Amino acid sequence: MDTRLRRLVGISAALTGILMVLGVYTAAAGAGLTCAGRWPLCDGFLGLFPANWSSFIEWFHRLVAMITGFLVLGTTILAWREGADRRVRLALAGATILLPSQIILGALTVKTYQWAILLAHFSTASIIFTGVALAAAWTYGSAGVSYDRMRKSLTTAGLLLPVLLALTPHAFVTFGPPVQAAYYLLGLGTYAALLATAVWSSPTAGTDAARASRRVRRLAGAAALVVVSLLVVGRLVYGGTLQYVSIAGSLAALGLVAVAWYTVRRGADSAGSRGVPGSD
Repeated sequence: MDTRLRRLVGISAALTGILMVLGVYTAAAGAGLTCAGRWPLCDGFLGLFPANWSSFIEWFHRLVAMITGFLVLGTTILAWREGADRRVRLALAGATILLPSQIILGALTVKTYQWAILLAHFSTASIIFTGVALAAAWTYGSAGVSYDRMRKSLTTAGLLLPVLLALTPHAFVTFGPPVQAAYYLLGLGTYAALLATAVWSSPTAGTDAARASRRVRRLAGAAALVVVSLLVVGRLVYGGTLQYVSIAGSLAALGLVAVAWYTVRRGADSAGSRGVPGSD
């Protein structure tokens, strides 16, 4: 794949995640309410420039959203023009198709600020992020991925999950805007690492390798599903029951990651003893 396209896919995934974190912070700070009555304009000079810190947060979020949207669209077009891997093209196309609905939902979050709309807005953003993150994983893993690389991605997820557990919404710390932003930044990083592990888990040789690969894929995929579900549920107003569900989900994801990491390690040891490529 062309180096330029590879970089654009990676930047698109990273910027989409950053945009989601900015959106969480904007909603938590109530900054969108500064523009509620004048959307698509805001307060300030001519309705285009921020007049205070709250309107700057909303204004900056819109700016990053516009840049990210055009970047994802341009990357998708380039991927189809250059005949990138079919999976990459379809993942990017799926993300691009959802952009108009995400813009509408973004407008509704400013004009109405209802939890149902906020939840729909974040859920759609999560699907878009999944598309670009999968495209990035397939792009950077197209040349083959070693056991060591999968182990590193699982280690990353395993290190982030305890922090995510400590930041469980309204459980152990005050879940203000900065903490919410940190929670979702770490959560999206964990989710991306698990998605990458799942799609990188392809058998290299032999029946044992294929069996281990399928197991890692299932474990990493299940952990990714748990993590993204926790992020979506985190947009709801929390009561005692949901706090316990979130804690249990984080612990379950951590357990799945631990088993997957152990499976990858055993697969690497087995492959190394047999001289199978990809174990380094």
